[in-house]
Formats: sequence, structure tokens, C-alpha cells
Amino acid sequence: MSLTAQFPKRQFSHRCSSRAYVKLANQAVDKCRRWAWGCYRHSPGYATWIKRTRWALLKDPNKLKPSQREVLEQLKAQHGALYRAYLIKEALRDVFRAGPAEAPERLDAWLAWACRSRIPAMVQLSQTIRAHRKGILDAIGLGLSNSKLEGLNSKIRLINHRGYGHHSAAAIIAMIYLCCGGITVTLPTGR
Repeated sequence: MSLTAQFPKRQFSHRCSSRAYVKLANQAVDKCRRWAWGCYRHSPGYATWIKRTRWALLKDPNKLKPSQREVLEQLKAQHGALYRAYLIKEALRDVFRAGPAEAPERLDAWLAWACRSRIPAMVQLSQTIRAHRKGILDAIGLGLSNSKLEGLNSKIRLINHRGYGHHSAAAIIAMIYLCCGGITVTLPTGR
């Protein structure tokens, strides 16, 4: 039985992680970058330069290298759609960093900006986010995050990789319980 069937008065967000929506925004920015490359692919120097803007556009601004900051400054000077797409993506990231009190106002402003941008990838992203608006605001208000689940998932993948595959599902489940379950095994050797 699903959670929504058990608790019909509650609204549950199926994508409560802000990272999922920032990932969608990154995909939209990358789609814009590929579109810009397609427009300028016959001018070799500029097309190559656009191709190399990828990581500067997708990274968190706090983690940019100096060369990537330079690329963003050049994009800013051009006042193009690619830089506007980047700004829209960063504004969405700021919505998720906002507190529960100011998140609804910021999200509404972001949705209006993204819809008016006339950048097809951003308009499509705004439609997706508008469809999940209530769940997003609920997740921000409750402070929901997938971080613990993602951490456990990476531990399980490491256990599976370390074992070079297992003969049965029971073997990997036993290893997961042993490594993640907080079980302390004392060996009989007395060391």
C-alpha cells in the first residue's frame, strides 16, 4: 500500500531532493549550450569555445576554477541566451537554499522568469517545476532530503563492487547488514 493511500490528507513529494531539480536545470542549460553550438558550428573558433563552456555552466559558482569564472564573464559580456539560462538555473538553486518562509515567493518569481525567458529548455523546465510546485514547497518546508538515502546507496554499491559480485542476493544482503547494520563482530582469536 502506498503512502498516499495510507495518508490521503498529506501531500508527498515524489522528488523531494533539491538535487533532482537542479539536475533538471543543469540538463536544460546543457540543452541550451548544445543549441548555441548548433547555431555557431560553422564558425570554428566560436563553436569550439561554446563547447568548452560546459563545466563552467554546470558547476556550482562557489566551486568554479578561475578559468571557468573567466568563461562566465565572457558569456556575461555577450548578453546571450546561454548566460540567461545559467542565471535562471542559479536562481533555482537559490530557491532551494531559501528558508521555508521565503521559498514560495522566490519559487513564484523564478517560475515567472523562466516562463518569460523564451528559452525553450527553460520554459519546459518551468512547466515541470510548476507541476510539482506543491511537493517542492512541502519538501522545503519539512526540510526533506534524499542525502541519507543516497549515502546508504553509495555504501551498498561499494560493498557490491568490493565483493566483485556475489553468488546470490542473500550473500549481498548479509554483507549489507554486516557493514551498514552497526553489528560489531568480535573474533575468537583474542586479538
